[in-house]
Amino acid sequence: MKYLITAIFVVLFLVPAEARHRQHYVPDPNCGFFQTCPLVSARGLRIVKAMGGMGSAAPQIVAHPAGCPARAFCGCGAAVRVFGQPVRSLWLAANWYRFPRTSPAPGTVAVRRHHVFVLEQHLGGSIWLAYDANSGRHATRIHARSISGYVIVQPRA
Repeated sequence: MKYLITAIFVVLFLVPAEARHRQHYVPDPNCGFFQTCPLVSARGLRIVKAMGGMGSAAPQIVAHPAGCPARAFCGCGAAVRVFGQPVRSLWLAANWYRFPRTSPAPGTVAVRRHHVFVLEQHLGGSIWLAYDANSGRHATRIHARSISGYVIVQPRA
């Protein structure tokens, strides 16, 4: 009985777990038939596999939005992108819900609790090229993002 318990313990605690995060990948929309193209994660966070040296789908890190705070600035950055200046009442992501709902289109804004970003160009399916202030590590990126789970609003209505 002692050996059975020891064997179970060894099997349970020494065998590595194989849990993996599911990641969806999209091709770079700027690549043509004869170009070698990388695959990029749908969230645009990293280049996963490059098949050659031409073309790059790496997310672009851009300058911090002028007039925005150093932390928690996604709403402010979206306001700068849409209106050309920081709008203090829109710094809180939830305040973007006051704009009318609409279909995704360039210039519209994707909103959910605690985060907003501006849609720039449709890449296919639910993937959009987005201006995403405070997209991680206090950086502002233009990268591919899924709009699944977001409400789309038209701030210029």
